[in-house]
Amino acid sequence: MGPPRGIPFAFASAIAMVLLIFSASLLRLPLVRARLPNPTTCGRSRALLLLPASSPLRAFCPASRRPSPATCSAYASISMAATDDNPLLADFDFPPFDRVEPRHVRPAVRTLLARLEGELADLEKGVQPTWGKLVEPLERIVDSLEVVWGTVDHLKAVKDSSDLRAAVEDVQPDKVKFQLRLGQSKPIYEAFKAIRNSSDWESLSDARKRIVEGQIKEAVLSGVALEDEQREKFNQIEQELEKLTQKFSENVLDATKKFEKLITNKNEIDGLPATALGLAAQTAVSKGHENASAENGPWIITLDAPSYIAVMQHARNRALREEVYRAYLTRASSGDLDNTNIISQILKLRLEKAKLLGYKNYAEVSMAQKMATVDRVEELLEKLRAASWDHAVQDMEDLKAFAKGSGSPEANELAHWDLTFWSERLRESKYDINEEDLRPYFALPKVMDGLFSLANKLFGVSIEPADGLAPVWNSDVKFYCVKDSSNSPVAYFYFDPYSRPSEKRGGAWMNVVFSRSRVLARNGSPVRLPVAHMVCNQTPPVGDKPSLMTFREVETVFHEFGHALQHMLTKQDEGFVAGIRGIEWDAVELPSQFMENWCYHKNTLLSIAKHYETSELLPEEIYAKLVAAKNFRAGTFSLRQIRFASVDLELHTTYDPNGSLSIYDVDRRVAERTQVLAPLPEDKFLCSFSHIFAGGYAAGYYSYKWAEVLSADAFSAFEDVGLDNEKAIEETGRRFRETVLALGGGKAPLEVFVSFRGREPSPEALLRHNGLLPVAA
Repeated sequence: MGPPRGIPFAFASAIAMVLLIFSASLLRLPLVRARLPNPTTCGRSRALLLLPASSPLRAFCPASRRPSPATCSAYASISMAATDDNPLLADFDFPPFDRVEPRHVRPAVRTLLARLEGELADLEKGVQPTWGKLVEPLERIVDSLEVVWGTVDHLKAVKDSSDLRAAVEDVQPDKVKFQLRLGQSKPIYEAFKAIRNSSDWESLSDARKRIVEGQIKEAVLSGVALEDEQREKFNQIEQELEKLTQKFSENVLDATKKFEKLITNKNEIDGLPATALGLAAQTAVSKGHENASAENGPWIITLDAPSYIAVMQHARNRALREEVYRAYLTRASSGDLDNTNIISQILKLRLEKAKLLGYKNYAEVSMAQKMATVDRVEELLEKLRAASWDHAVQDMEDLKAFAKGSGSPEANELAHWDLTFWSERLRESKYDINEEDLRPYFALPKVMDGLFSLANKLFGVSIEPADGLAPVWNSDVKFYCVKDSSNSPVAYFYFDPYSRPSEKRGGAWMNVVFSRSRVLARNGSPVRLPVAHMVCNQTPPVGDKPSLMTFREVETVFHEFGHALQHMLTKQDEGFVAGIRGIEWDAVELPSQFMENWCYHKNTLLSIAKHYETSELLPEEIYAKLVAAKNFRAGTFSLRQIRFASVDLELHTTYDPNGSLSIYDVDRRVAERTQVLAPLPEDKFLCSFSHIFAGGYAAGYYSYKWAEVLSADAFSAFEDVGLDNEKAIEETGRRFRETVLALGGGKAPLEVFVSFRGREPSPEALLRHNGLLPVAA
């Protein structure tokens, strides 16, 4: 996920972040293992050249691994017709995203779970506290489930449909039941404890120690110590939470899709730039208005990010801004799509789960697998809030004065739907810079070329197109191969850049497709190579123009690529802690937020900013203005993040979901100390706060600020050696790769940071970067 600074300047609260969706649990992290090559792909000679001769993307079930009687018995109860022509159960190099249909989901998942039940029974029967007899077979079982479920889950995020939802809903309880069965396996739990207590413990590598300790902790948090009625209750809670979080996410998507405003009078959208008019007309065409054009309309405004942002930033029609803002702020808060009761149920169940596990509240459960504690988080948030408050107050005064000086009738009573609009006007006036005017300089292909050049300079890798090597779920999706200095492939990744509001979840995220793994290597290769996918929701091409990006969309791509780099450039061969796996949740944003800093690096920015028609480079004076505007309204945006983190923390610590206060009462109380302008009485942003109710950030949203301290301090290492010192930058980049990007979850995040920086992190760099240091001092 990404923070608000990856989104246009004064974006409304509920979408002040981009999304990285993956589960903290080792057993739930979507992971897909490759299979045997499909003969039909052999003709793709150019693409196949990117695979090494001993490609690790091979056999799903090698001949040397014979199924046991228990596994065969499990299969016997299922018609083998279920596997006929089912791409989810076929052999493949890469997931068959182009061929999977909703009808394949039920038989594939049920067939697979039956087999895995048998394999788990075999493992428990013969388990021994050794790596080869415990961890390796366990990794194979976990990976097998993630092959199928990871593919399905990804398609639901990027190619949603009612049929796919129904199929997932049908088999999800079975999947959760198996995960609980695996997580609560006492023979496996006892075997891990035996390794921990053995005389060989000290001889294990750091990575293996982290795996053992992580699996023991995960088992406890999965309820392995519970018995009888308590275990049954715990499992019921887990099943219900899975359903509720899924429904929450679906309601947000449906509520976002539901709002459409047809406009036929161009005066109503006065101020919208040509890019936004073209997108609105293109949307109208897709909705049946065949003759719609950017010039003459009609136009359709939606709550999808590119449309919503354009209205809030540029529409002079105050009534339109208010209507769209209120619609966005109240998404999924009424009628059949109302998430209010779902939130209440989620919070009650999380609290009940925490108490079953022996914790006071759910935040303690969440932080059992993180770097921070509740007290340390509260201390950090308060320090940042105090450093931001006076700046945010001044931001509001500046805005009022500017609006008044511009003759605005609403200057003395600025409302929430005015802030983004007048902020953009003030920024244009103060820095003589217009974000829309910058779009022609940020064509997506050129941005990606510059990003890849930066990766080459910092980390010594080259990135090449590999379209055709892997099936994709949409024709806009690109596929790339990452190579090291010897020109050997080390990783691959998909990139799905554009918004598709009818079927694609909002936000931006990176996720795992394949994890690097020694155990899952095939055909003589030492490891299976990692594969990732990056998903964004940026402005699509309009007409014959390429995707022309806002600067904030550029930042978002850099952010998600940072996540992908940590996954792809890992040198950790133990699958359970390779890449982003096994890293404490509040440290995962370090590389992503670190990469955003390079958007303001002169040489980097000028390398990607070239006019798509004239090839003119971005003038240096405009670059200087961009840098000057970097901390515009920094106090306001910092408080916004602190509001999100604080309400999340309070809902999962002191809030009583069975008490008289509502979730909205809590939010309003938090807003009193984190928002200069009080929220509207009907503010229901919590109903679309997917991060904490559907995205794995429950009692963890603070992670953005926590990791931002780490990322700012990490970037300051490059500042220390001189950002113009090419040799020193390359040397520091290689050190960053060998530590932060290479070590994965095999070392504690603080140890990894100290290995790179030579000391523990300090918040000074973050406050300095945000222009907040004087107040903190």
